[in-house]
Amino acid sequence: MTAPTPAGKKERRHVDGVLLLDKPVGITSNAALQRAKRAFRADKAGHTGTLDPLASGLLPICFGEATKFSQGLTDAVKAYRAHIRLGIVTETGDAEGRVVATRAVSCGPEELEQAMAAFRGDIFQIPHRFSALKRGGRALYDYARAGESVDIAPRPIRIDELVIEEWQSPVATVHVRCSKGTYVRSLAESIGERLGCGAHVAALRRLSVGRLHLDHAVTLEALEATNETERDALLLPITVLVDGLDRIELEAAAAARFMHGLAIRMQSGRVLEPDLPVAVFAEDSSNRAPKRFLGLGRRVDQDGAQLLAPARLLATREQPAAPCDP
Repeated sequence: MTAPTPAGKKERRHVDGVLLLDKPVGITSNAALQRAKRAFRADKAGHTGTLDPLASGLLPICFGEATKFSQGLTDAVKAYRAHIRLGIVTETGDAEGRVVATRAVSCGPEELEQAMAAFRGDIFQIPHRFSALKRGGRALYDYARAGESVDIAPRPIRIDELVIEEWQSPVATVHVRCSKGTYVRSLAESIGERLGCGAHVAALRRLSVGRLHLDHAVTLEALEATNETERDALLLPITVLVDGLDRIELEAAAAARFMHGLAIRMQSGRVLEPDLPVAVFAEDSSNRAPKRFLGLGRRVDQDGAQLLAPARLLATREQPAAPCDP
C-alpha cells in the first residue's frame, strides 16, 4: 500500500519491520532516522533511544507496525564502548564542549579500577545538565546554554558492567553495560571527580540494545547503495521486539476473539504475572507455518477467573475476519 505524495516526490509505501542501523558520528539520531526512512520510502518510522551526534553505533529503527512495540527496546539494557579522557573537564561532558578545566593525570589502571568500583550495581545518577531531558517543557541543555540553573534530581540506574578494555594514559577505553536512563557522560565525569583529575567522554559507540547487536547493523552508506529488494531484506521481523517476553499461542477461535479486542479465558494451569505483558501468537494447526504474531496481551482478573486481554494489537490484513462466540 502506498500513500499519495506531491508531484516530483517518490511515492511512500507501508513498511513493517526493524532495521539495525550503525549511526555515524556527526549527525543526530533524527537525521539518521530520516535518511533511513527516505531510503525505504516508508510512511512511518521511529528510533528507539537517542544517540548524541558525537556517538556512533547501534540505532534500531522501527517501521510501520513495529513502532507500536518499540518500548521494550527503549527500556532495554544497553552496552557501550566509551573512550574516557582523563585530566580534561568540558562543559558538556564530551569532546564537543568547551574545556573548563585541565588537570594533571597521575593515576594508573589500578586507581581507575578502584574508582569505577563505586559505580557498579544500583546507584543514583544526576542526569547530565546538557541532556535532552525535559524540565518545565524545556530541555536541560536549553537551560545550560542560557546559563540558567535548574534543580536536577538524581535518578536510580544500574551499571551491570564497567570494565577497562584498554589503558593508554590519559585515555581509558571502557565497556559499559547499563540500564535505561544512564548517562555515560555523567558516569565519566563522576569517575574523573573521584580520581581528582576530571574527565570527559572523547568517543562513544553503542554496541547493543537488549538482544540486538551492532554486529548485524548496516551503515547509512551501505543502506543507500542497495536496491529496494536488497533493502527490504535487511529488515528484521517485528517479533524481535518481543523476543524476551513470555509467550502464549492461541488456537484459531481464541485468536479471533483476541484480535477483536475481547478478553479470553486462560488455559487451565497457565498463570500470568499480573503486571507483565506477554507476546501472543496464533497457533498453526499444521505446525509447519511460522506462528503469526498478534500483539501484546495482559492478565486481567474477573469474577475469580484469569483472563488474557489485548494490550496492543498488530494491525494486519490477515487477522481473523470475525469474532467467535465465547
